[in-house]
Amino acid sequence: MSVEHDDLAELVRDFFTREVLPHADRILAQGHPDREHYRGAGKLGLLGLSVPEQYGGGGGDFTHEAVLLHEQAYAGDTSLGLAVHSGIVTGYLVAFGTEEQKRRWLPGLCSGDLIGAIAMTEPGGGSDLQAMRTRAVRDGDHYEVHGAKTFISNGGLADVVLVAAKTDPDARAAGVSLLIADVAGDPDGFRRGRLLSKIGLRGNDTAELFFDGFRVPAADLLGGAEGRGFAQLMGSLPQERLVIGIGAVAAMERAVSLATAYAKERHAFGKPLIGHQNTRMVLAECATRARVSRVFLDDCIARHARGELDTATASMAKWWLTDGQCEVVDRCLQLFGGYGYTTEYPIAQMYTDARAQKIYGGTNEIMKELIARAL
Repeated sequence: MSVEHDDLAELVRDFFTREVLPHADRILAQGHPDREHYRGAGKLGLLGLSVPEQYGGGGGDFTHEAVLLHEQAYAGDTSLGLAVHSGIVTGYLVAFGTEEQKRRWLPGLCSGDLIGAIAMTEPGGGSDLQAMRTRAVRDGDHYEVHGAKTFISNGGLADVVLVAAKTDPDARAAGVSLLIADVAGDPDGFRRGRLLSKIGLRGNDTAELFFDGFRVPAADLLGGAEGRGFAQLMGSLPQERLVIGIGAVAAMERAVSLATAYAKERHAFGKPLIGHQNTRMVLAECATRARVSRVFLDDCIARHARGELDTATASMAKWWLTDGQCEVVDRCLQLFGGYGYTTEYPIAQMYTDARAQKIYGGTNEIMKELIARAL
């Protein structure tokens, strides 16, 4: 962390405190964030922090994205899908897009005028990306896309969706390609399903997407060549899993902070909760888990910034940090007693939000399999 990172963290905290969190209850009720909040983040230069300046970005690197995502999670906002929009979608375009694709899509994503999503998961596919059934058939200078995607974060509001599809149905990994789908205004052949009702992350729009002959210009094949999609996905998944780990550590730290403050204020059996040995033991254990997690996370971020983060280590981070998030939040909630189970206390929302972390980005069971393969 440099002075530049500290200044960025302060800017992010101020944005969420002033612009987003005052609307939290309404956003939870409507089930999706406000589009204006993306534009607000864009005006402050918070979108596309690692995108080169010539494409409208901040010209930084992943460490700047890490600061943004940590501060968002620590503030308690889970509505704006910045991890997907800025941590993933812009990253794919910068890493794999053609010059024309970068100039067309990145400025709007960095300004917040466009909202990005990535569509990998299918109703019957889960974490098995090679088994996807969505097809993209070449028809002249277009592809016709047929298929369905589900659990798509930002899917309800997205203008630009990176769609994983089979351009060669007879091949497995070698037949996968990524297409840049312009879905603004819900064009012919494209339909958004319902916003999924979830136990947590209720302020973020998670949707089903349906493609029925949806036409994508061949010029919008990511990278300009078929069959590269699986390699592009595998090359980017370590960063996606690291992004998830950043949110996990921020949630642990926030849970410990909230529980410590509550334990000092709440009295039971004639003294503050923190005066009881069990409370102090729980807080000590949770604070230690959060600190060790932070050290591991920082090492992973430093490795990634140097281009040295391997799949196995990223999988370790995703599994161990999200498991820790669920454990720490659960133990901290217990200190709140019955109040921890009421929605008026943030720890309750943190508890339900945490559970998805062990599922998306590849389930934690898949992470262990990837780690084992590397041994």
